[in-house]
Amino acid sequence: MEKKNSEITSRDVDFAKWYTDIIKAADLVDYSSVKGSMIIRPYGYAIWESIVKVLDNKFKETGHVNVQMPMFIPESLLNLEKEHVEGFAPEVAWVTMGGETPLEERMCIRPTSETLFCDHYKKIIKSYRDLPLLYNQWCTIVRWEKTTKPFLRSREILWQEGHTMHATEKEAREETLKMLNVYEDFQKNYLAIPVITGKKTDKEKFAGAEETYTIEAMMYDGVALQNGTSHYFGQGFAKAFDIKFLNKDNKLEYPYQTSWGVTTRMIGAIIMVHGDDYGLVLPPNIAPIKVNIIPIKNDEAVLDAIKYFKDALTSNDITYNVDTTDKTPGFKFAESEVKGYPIRLEIGPRDLQNNQVTLVRRDTREKIVVEKSDALNRIKELLIEIQHNLYNKALERRNSMLYNNVSTYEELKDIAENKSGFALVDWCGNVECEEHIKDDLGLKSRCIPFDLQETSGNCIVCGKRATTKIYFGRQY
Repeated sequence: MEKKNSEITSRDVDFAKWYTDIIKAADLVDYSSVKGSMIIRPYGYAIWESIVKVLDNKFKETGHVNVQMPMFIPESLLNLEKEHVEGFAPEVAWVTMGGETPLEERMCIRPTSETLFCDHYKKIIKSYRDLPLLYNQWCTIVRWEKTTKPFLRSREILWQEGHTMHATEKEAREETLKMLNVYEDFQKNYLAIPVITGKKTDKEKFAGAEETYTIEAMMYDGVALQNGTSHYFGQGFAKAFDIKFLNKDNKLEYPYQTSWGVTTRMIGAIIMVHGDDYGLVLPPNIAPIKVNIIPIKNDEAVLDAIKYFKDALTSNDITYNVDTTDKTPGFKFAESEVKGYPIRLEIGPRDLQNNQVTLVRRDTREKIVVEKSDALNRIKELLIEIQHNLYNKALERRNSMLYNNVSTYEELKDIAENKSGFALVDWCGNVECEEHIKDDLGLKSRCIPFDLQETSGNCIVCGKRATTKIYFGRQY
């Protein structure tokens, strides 16, 4: 059996250690002197830039514009929406001094920006003609997490948060689900991650929201990662901040609000869904470098071939890297695998004598010898094939850990104690039953799936008539 990367613990032996080893070996992050915060290294940030580029274009295609709000929120402003502040109170970081002078009012470093947006909306929304307001912000937030893990949970988080205001409930509800669909499409077609979409329970919804919708991804080890959320606020924040507008009937009315967001947590998801014991595996549609060119020797024929491929790839908008270091070919091959480049292009004088080059797929590690003249077309085909293969492979594994016919509490207990994945159960809608499963089995509600809500069964906990089906599972 071929030896795996000695720097990386096998994921089937110690998944947590494997994850940390991948991040270190691929040089994605470094630990900082600021406890609980990470340094995102250039390659890790390049992946984030790829995510930002795609999503930002999608947001603009749906009519959203980018803005920038302050980092600090006065305590009085945060306190205007009671449920919201109570939900975030344990994670808020406070600033009390400006230089050597105590502040008249302490300010929190934003954990999220609903209050800042509402303070601004109150000043600019006067008429129905001002609506809808479709804003988005790329920024950093701070949440004082007790336990941190690179990309998954950090005290300082890079993220995106959309904030919109609408004249009608219908428009706001449509916006909430539309942006959830944008996230779902991105997860599937760019990150190659299958997700379950649905509604959060009242217990798990965002603080201050009427409804929260989620995309739930399953990692290789069967543990859930909430990979994005979209919230319908109704008029709650508008009433708290006294935001009113004149409607078409010339009557004052409160607007309807949404927010939605994703974070660098998605990079953690890419690692934990697609990575293997050789390193990172990046889906081509999000990989900052799609082809890694490795010259075997730097003779004239090889250098000419490199120039040929650089021109060909550039003209086809395919990103690439040329490894011109003086490391051995074997070391370069291993490093290319660790970095997760979708395709490795090996160019050596022996192959070139036969007018050939070698392509290596990162997802299957298959070597393919092709004619030099046909290599570009094969690279294009492989990028599509690899993207589809990664999704289908993840889907197959995800589906193998979905337990959709759990009818008794004993079955659910057996899954919690002996298996990994998501269990779909009948639920009465009572929070006491939801909390019982969490406290007794360590499983949290993931979501009420859109396509599996109807049930004629009884609640798996209390035995009363069930109102819906719901997924439970462990989470990161």
